[in-house]
Amino acid sequence: QAQYPGETGVHALSEPLDAFASRVLLTRAAERTLDVQYYIWQQDITGLLLLGELLDAADRGVRVRLLLDDNGIGGLDLPLAAMDSHPHIHVRLFNPFVLRGAKWLGFVTDFSRVNRRMHNKSMTADNTLTVVGGRNIGDEYFGATPGALFVDLDLLAIGPTVPAVTEQFDHYWTSGSAYPLEALVDPVGSQERRELRERIRAVAGQPEAQRYVEAVRDSPFVGFLLERELELTWSPARLVSDDPTKVLGELDDSQLMVSDLAREMGPPQQSLDLVSPYFVPTDQGVALFEQLEKRGVDVRILTNSAAATDVLAVHSGYARHRKELLRAGVELYEMKAVGNDNRKHASGGAGFSLNSSSSLHAKTFAMDGDRVFVGSFNFDPRSARLNTEMGLILESPELAGQLVSAFGPDLNRLAYRVELNDEADLIWRDGADDILTDEPGTSAFERGMLWFYSLLPIEGLL
Repeated sequence: QAQYPGETGVHALSEPLDAFASRVLLTRAAERTLDVQYYIWQQDITGLLLLGELLDAADRGVRVRLLLDDNGIGGLDLPLAAMDSHPHIHVRLFNPFVLRGAKWLGFVTDFSRVNRRMHNKSMTADNTLTVVGGRNIGDEYFGATPGALFVDLDLLAIGPTVPAVTEQFDHYWTSGSAYPLEALVDPVGSQERRELRERIRAVAGQPEAQRYVEAVRDSPFVGFLLERELELTWSPARLVSDDPTKVLGELDDSQLMVSDLAREMGPPQQSLDLVSPYFVPTDQGVALFEQLEKRGVDVRILTNSAAATDVLAVHSGYARHRKELLRAGVELYEMKAVGNDNRKHASGGAGFSLNSSSSLHAKTFAMDGDRVFVGSFNFDPRSARLNTEMGLILESPELAGQLVSAFGPDLNRLAYRVELNDEADLIWRDGADDILTDEPGTSAFERGMLWFYSLLPIEGLL
């Protein structure tokens, strides 16, 4: 760090095993503080193992602050209460539901409030190292499940950006929307904490967990990190994040992170390469892309196909704009839904990779091949106006170039290129020769649901 004054060093975590290992090793390295902020935390192998790591850190005297959005912690009230009973662990829930056992009722009785969520994702140790990006905490984000797996992207970062991440965490932690767990859930004692430890040990002893941990331990990334040989890319960097009061609906457009992002990144002059799993451009976004193309800016977009997405209604908000985007000259690519047998894990490299998987979840874009954004922000109305978001802007031709290279020849194997034929109908090009005329990998029922969703006035909620 001393060799790069004023710059931030990052290592891109595109491989799921590396992403899990980074959080474990960050937690084990902490000496004073751990600040942990997530939208989703699941009760599965990786979720419980990471809770165990936080408990171990607290046993060493590390102060652990765990801030979770209340919409993404289904069934975790008791385990979190057990965590909160530790004298060095403090748990708060963001924008909580009043009814703990039937949260869905909150969407009926208090929709305008509970529909706004904290989508931020970060883990910071000792105000020195942080992991930020697109991943939540759960097996599908870390490659620990035979089911759905997400292609995702985080950054391990060191340097002057890290105190900014801590500052934004403090801002959320002390906001009026962050409630101490004990105000929402009955406190428990040391007995429940012991039971949680026993449950974590039982999960860790399961064959599938042992196989997963062994795979993580053998990843090149872990070796590079432990041997102090991990490659870092250094560049000027800035954190952009929403104010937590965004969930109160009291900010005007100029105060939103999406406006800061536009001001900080500036308009592209030659190219814009965008990766977003939930891409809903709206009429305003289509007009923006049309203007860029008219100015000679090459725009390429990668999102999920209908078969790969996990939210079909959101895909409908993108599908209705495809023809307009293609007519404007935008290149569109849709990620394929690929079976488990074609998955690939762990290269330990520092670049952005799009490995075979089930669904795209990374949120990143590069401008002009010299600046790049990585974070939690989806290019959709929900990220822009409803949920709080965060991410890093890096002035790095190296990292931007790695994202641009993801749109190279290998993308034809992992994604369909969407085009218009001579009759102005949509086609999906699969490689060089195969052309499909219907949404690939979907049933007639799913295509009917897409059509139905497109008729509903729900775009602002997607």
